[in-house]
Amino acid sequence: MSASPVRLAILASGSGSNLQAILDHFDALGAKAPARVMLVASDRADAFALERARHRGIATCLVEDPADGRAMTRMLDAHGVELVALAGYVKRVPPEVTGRWRDAIVNVHPALLPKFGGPGMYGRRVHAAVLAAAERETGATVHFVDDEYDHGAVIAQERVPVRHGDTADSLAARVLEAEHRLYPRTLHDLALAFARQA
Repeated sequence: MSASPVRLAILASGSGSNLQAILDHFDALGAKAPARVMLVASDRADAFALERARHRGIATCLVEDPADGRAMTRMLDAHGVELVALAGYVKRVPPEVTGRWRDAIVNVHPALLPKFGGPGMYGRRVHAAVLAAAERETGATVHFVDDEYDHGAVIAQERVPVRHGDTADSLAARVLEAEHRLYPRTLHDLALAFARQA
């Protein structure tokens, strides 16, 4: 393993609960953590994810134009970012960024891709669609990010049963718990793989 942790950036649009799970995971490992969150960026100035980062002394940035791939690339490069994780980031990542960080930019999605993915499929809408389709199970997926929404290769999944009487909100809560387990563990494994390649 390399001497220094992999430099990780988190892009988030909302409260940052997945960010918190990631921070908690790597904090618990201390000096043995294979990755370190160097930057948290958001397209929303009021995203609580930014406050979570500031509380930890982590650099933050506002993504003023989410479509400006050059500006986003400069922002990530300025912090020496090696691995990028989307954590509730709902904007499309520009091709300049997905190309520059090919196989090093990942997302977590609240369903078992390739089902229930694509443009507009995020948050409560995903869980409502799962229930409308009478699915017996759903779950969380971590996948590589490419130029299409929820399209990149699947890295890991955790399955969550759909229970009788579930609502979109009750299902969302259980899937989020799965995300909080799956995402930090998957980023941990990716960071270890990066370190081996270094």
